[in-house]
Amino acid sequence: MRLPNQLLSSLLVLCAASLGVAATWGFEDATVSVNKRGAGVGGGFKEKIGQNKALSKPVTLGASETLKILLTTKEDNKAKRPHQAFLLVQDPQSKLDTSFAFQVKENGKGKIELTQKDLPTQLLSSTGPLDASLIIASFGSSKPYNGKAFDLTIELDSGSPLPASEKPLRYGKLPEIHHIFKSDPKSPPKIITLVFAAAVIAALPILLGAWISLGANLNHFSKAFSSSPIPHALFFSSILAMEGVFFMYYTSWNLFQTLPPAFGIGLVTFLSGSRALREVQGRRIAGLR
Repeated sequence: MRLPNQLLSSLLVLCAASLGVAATWGFEDATVSVNKRGAGVGGGFKEKIGQNKALSKPVTLGASETLKILLTTKEDNKAKRPHQAFLLVQDPQSKLDTSFAFQVKENGKGKIELTQKDLPTQLLSSTGPLDASLIIASFGSSKPYNGKAFDLTIELDSGSPLPASEKPLRYGKLPEIHHIFKSDPKSPPKIITLVFAAAVIAALPILLGAWISLGANLNHFSKAFSSSPIPHALFFSSILAMEGVFFMYYTSWNLFQTLPPAFGIGLVTFLSGSRALREVQGRRIAGLR
């Protein structure tokens, strides 16, 4: 069976037209309600929002009230979660606006709640009603939805002043910054240093007397240096050198100047001290006390 050419052409045009129509975003079951704290169920305002049709009467939001919007987003009559869905509140005179994102689930059901505290001061001080629009969009070729939902009237509390608006951030040249670093540590007063130095020097004779009273034998001094002169000399010299490093650190050096010589002297002290102690151990084993 052959179709007439005119009918075949009409079918091709209809198929092309149907394929060329892009999917669109929209919503259904949308309601806006305003509930006052402590009013209970059914004690506030509630209206159904139609797609591409704004409410005929404005929605009033009081100081202690909460505005709540429920809807189901859909793409070509199929409930779906979009990439973005938010409520745009704009002052039609100054064109200032702010947006509030919906909390949308995978099944497309979205919800948003806001109070006067969520609105910026610039919009709270508007003289006329604000435009509240619903915007739904996502990735792909689907046509987004952008339509006015209702007029929002702010009813301020006469007994409470408006909160002060913050100064907007402006990018530009800033004043020069002068870095003030922490000053270098200073040595204590000289009188304190002299007092402690005198105390250390005065303790040396006491230390020497205690050493002799405990049985120190100074007669082994020459024998120790004759048996191992280099280890004993290096060990004694490294102790004096380390005291010199401490003195330089106390008077003029910083930590980075002190660590390298202290590490080198400490290594010499460890090696020479082990050899010197080995010589002392040999005399102790031989019974020389």
